Amino acid sequence: MTYASTLLRALDERGYIHQATDATALDSLAAKEVVTGYIGFDATAPSLHVGSLVQIMMLRRLQQAGHKPIVLMGGGTSKIGDPSFKDEARKLLGHEQIDANIAGIRRVFERFLTFGDGATDAVLVNNADWLDRLEYIPFLREIGQHFSVNRMLSFDSVRLRLDREQSLSFLEFNYMILQGYDFLELFRRAGCRLQLGGSDQWGNIVNGIELTRRIAGQEVFGVTTPLITTADGGKMGKTAQGAVWLNADGPDGYRLSPYDYWQFWRNSADADVGKFLRLFTDLPLEEVARLEAMPGAEINGAKVVLATEATALLHGRKAAEAAAETAQQTFAGGGSGEALPTLQTGGQIGVQAALTGLGFCASNGEAKRKIAEGAVRIDDQPVSDPLLVISVTSETKLSLGKKKHGLLLP
Repeated sequence: MTYASTLLRALDERGYIHQATDATALDSLAAKEVVTGYIGFDATAPSLHVGSLVQIMMLRRLQQAGHKPIVLMGGGTSKIGDPSFKDEARKLLGHEQIDANIAGIRRVFERFLTFGDGATDAVLVNNADWLDRLEYIPFLREIGQHFSVNRMLSFDSVRLRLDREQSLSFLEFNYMILQGYDFLELFRRAGCRLQLGGSDQWGNIVNGIELTRRIAGQEVFGVTTPLITTADGGKMGKTAQGAVWLNADGPDGYRLSPYDYWQFWRNSADADVGKFLRLFTDLPLEEVARLEAMPGAEINGAKVVLATEATALLHGRKAAEAAAETAQQTFAGGGSGEALPTLQTGGQIGVQAALTGLGFCASNGEAKRKIAEGAVRIDDQPVSDPLLVISVTSETKLSLGKKKHGLLLP
């Protein structure tokens, strides 16, 4: 389909569109007026991970095309948890933890979007502002009557859970009703006409569209993105080391340094380079086509561009270029570079503690296995003793394999 609006042309050409409700009408609307659109993000952790990045970039494309993005934080729905394609119920979080998570997540959006009071400036809202104030009986009378349980049970997100005979609580079952209500409330409050989301949210999006049409008498729209997988069929952002977090600071286990983020993109498979350049950078499509067509080993140059451009969007150009320089020094020049992850040791540290402290290994058991495999080096010298205590009198480089390097500091 050939689109008239800048918005849908950009989304289509860069590979963001999986499904859309009445794409022709949405295209016509976006071609003649500012469209307000939103994506919801649950605040179940203090950082989002790279699996959420395609949704963040969708909001960026929305704003780049001259429209208004709403970042909807699920301060209310996070108290329940989205059951979509989950094997079990999520742990219920308290108010303070959810608020702290939202504060951590907001910092990422400020990198990708321009916030303010203008017609196309982004805004961040919290659905707890209206969900926490709902009265149960009036809500059931006004909203509940528009939801068919038979239809809700037919959605893949619910059906697959039930087919596996895994429990689905009444609390979780309410999630899709509340998410549908979010769209109606955002239409009432902000004139929002578009919900964007991943393909797993299709059922929830359709619920919101139908609810808004029935109660407000207004046509609204939905667009979903495809599931982003890597060339080997793996889920985007899932690595052997765990989630690729978007925050550079925050609680242990929920942050990733700019250098490690750069390395994540640099390690992309050859077949993924073009797709990732289109989705996760602002490079013109003509340049993307040139880079993905690089033959043989030259594709590694395109991966460096991908890593640097993706890192610059999240962490800034200076941090991205420092990461690229560190990688060049580490791998090509034999140096250590300035952007490697660091660990303060107090003068000495066990090699296993160093490997886990830098995040290279998830446990001492994994560290022992890596040492036994000959994969661990200190200042480029192999380590064979898993009980080695490293004396750190000056900056000391610790390496795991060819791609993980860190600095131990006195």
